[in-house]
Amino acid sequence: MEVVTLTVGPVQENCHIARRSGSQDAIVIDPGDEAPRLLEAIDKLEVEVAAILLTHTHFDHVGAVAPVARATGAEVWCPELEVEVLADIMRFVPWPGFGPFESYDADHTVAGGEQLELAGMKIDVLFTPGHSPGHVTYSIPSEQALFSGDVLFAGSVGRTDLPFGDWDALLESIRTLVETYPPETGVYSGHGPPTTLAAELARNPFLAELRA
Repeated sequence: MEVVTLTVGPVQENCHIARRSGSQDAIVIDPGDEAPRLLEAIDKLEVEVAAILLTHTHFDHVGAVAPVARATGAEVWCPELEVEVLADIMRFVPWPGFGPFESYDADHTVAGGEQLELAGMKIDVLFTPGHSPGHVTYSIPSEQALFSGDVLFAGSVGRTDLPFGDWDALLESIRTLVETYPPETGVYSGHGPPTTLAAELARNPFLAELRA
């Protein structure tokens, strides 16, 4: 699998463009900002966007959804508990100075437990709340890859001090990931560099309880 990651916007969010090696079809995960830059990258890769997948709907992860969807014709999969946020993004931006962002009505919803077949890949959807109430993680088992949004980062984890954050739920979500997938599984996060489950379980300071 080829994953191209563009770090966009003032919050330095990672938007991932992923495809099977050599495929002309791709998925886009969490287009957060800078739509022209994302569309330029899509054009340079010469891919057709089969789907836009959202891990959650904090503004830094969805700010470019509407223009990217409109330009590519791709449909959008959104956590079902958070469709209201995507449909009225600016109402949920907690701080001044960000946006404006164009809202979008989700084409599909996911809750966890689904298996999607998109861009020639089978993609499992896992419910991983804690950072946000409806947060999901997308797993591509054949590629040993997780797109974890803001659940797990290299050396850190998603913050839980935002509205509806829940540390206990977040830790259980991470526990599910490390108990379900091989240690060498790659983790493509919403912020920061890629990592693996093994690396985080070994040294992430926030996962001491899981190492005990």
